[in-house]
Amino acid sequence: MQEELATHGYLASGELAQLVSVAVALERPLLLEGPAGVGKTALAGALAAVLGRPLIRLQCYEGIDRSEALYDWDYARQLADAARSAAAQLFSEEYLLPRPLLSALTAPRGALLLVDEIDRADEGFEAFLLETLAEGQVSIPELGTVRRAGPLAVVLTSNRTRALSDALRRRCLYALLDWPAASRERDIVRLHHPDAAPALAGEVVRVVRQLRTWDLIKPPGLAEALDLTAALTWLGWSELTAARLQCLLGTVIKDALDWAAVEPRLAELWESG
Repeated sequence: MQEELATHGYLASGELAQLVSVAVALERPLLLEGPAGVGKTALAGALAAVLGRPLIRLQCYEGIDRSEALYDWDYARQLADAARSAAAQLFSEEYLLPRPLLSALTAPRGALLLVDEIDRADEGFEAFLLETLAEGQVSIPELGTVRRAGPLAVVLTSNRTRALSDALRRRCLYALLDWPAASRERDIVRLHHPDAAPALAGEVVRVVRQLRTWDLIKPPGLAEALDLTAALTWLGWSELTAARLQCLLGTVIKDALDWAAVEPRLAELWESG
């Protein structure tokens, strides 16, 4: 599993790869917790590629309810067809709009369901989600029971903005993802950008890791390190300087208040380096 994830751009530790393998084999949801930007969503994408299954993403947010996760009806078409024909079967699969959870359950060759940022939903939605996944079926009053069609791997991510319920934690396997060590982060950058100048990955990682210590609203994650490396490489720059970082600050800083705090201090990144 570790090697297969790496072939799809994700460098996992041996322990994490082992846990992923167990979660897939036992068909247990895998809960990934950690700060934004450490690669939780990327792991789900790489695992979907390893398994050869479609990645279906359910993005959680405050107030999400079961209809937004399961299904809805195409009411506009139903009304139009009802106006044309009194005999129209208005509650048939023709008018059903599957949402991510139903799409994952009915994928004929299986799927990987990514429940992203589950901590943004409430406990009631957590309970509904876990019950549906455990039963492997959905009841649609107008159509009947729809059962799971193929194997389903489930990955849930949490940025730890609130405590998750004990019931959810009990039903999941769990991994805490944190910022990788500098050496592993350099390996990640080199894996994604093998054509970058040899020393560039180390310099980008050093600067990005230093920015993470500055108490920013949105500290740069692995994706930002990769974006900065890609931009430098595309421009033909083999070295990162304060002036070049200022030109490309938008690759790593994504908040106006962070920008105002970082821009005057760019020279410090080289004074401390």
